[in-house]
Amino acid sequence: MPAERSGDAEARLPFWRQGQGIAPFVDYSLIRADAVAADIRKLCEEALRQGCHGVCVCGGWVRLAREMLSGTKVKVCAAVGFPLGTSATRSKAFEASAALDDGASEIDMVLPIGRLIEGDLGAVERDIAAVVQAVQGGALVKVTLETSMLPDERKRDGCRIAEASGADYVQTSTGYGPGGAKLEDIRLLRSAVSPAMGVKAAGGIRDRLAAEALLAAGANRIGTSTGSVFIT
Repeated sequence: MPAERSGDAEARLPFWRQGQGIAPFVDYSLIRADAVAADIRKLCEEALRQGCHGVCVCGGWVRLAREMLSGTKVKVCAAVGFPLGTSATRSKAFEASAALDDGASEIDMVLPIGRLIEGDLGAVERDIAAVVQAVQGGALVKVTLETSMLPDERKRDGCRIAEASGADYVQTSTGYGPGGAKLEDIRLLRSAVSPAMGVKAAGGIRDRLAAEALLAAGANRIGTSTGSVFIT
């Protein structure tokens, strides 16, 4: 069981309440092929100024983000297996371990979506478990399902497997799939996991009202690349 699970549950799985600001629930993301160092620095500066929970970047930028945010409360999250989830399990495990070494405290991984669709649940479980084991409790692990590609039964399967494998969160989307975060999916994911498991809404969240609705529906975290537009 990851180390964070033995700590303060409210710190690991905060629930938003009406009237609260949303910045402490936001992973401010920049996962683009054309991102340059100046973009990562700007992301970190904005996340720190706005009081975001964390920044989410590709593995190659984790060290810079950690340097920028050292000594602050803003977490660094690394994307693993993004955006397709089709890389070899051992590659995902190595990515996660390298990100941890570089200073990441959270990992957003994509499970093997095709394997889940075809019902190869053992392969999905091994994939997630390998990443969880690679970080050895040193980072939270969030598992992206890409809900817009899945029937409800497979969404529930993905949630069950993620929790059984020792992950900390399930997440709706990479933001690169055919659809993003929907209220009905947040409710489904919330109902499919135990209270000890977090739910992250990500994909297409571009305004405060949408973010608040998703938090009210049961999300513990919001992932967005347009945070500067609506986080104050």
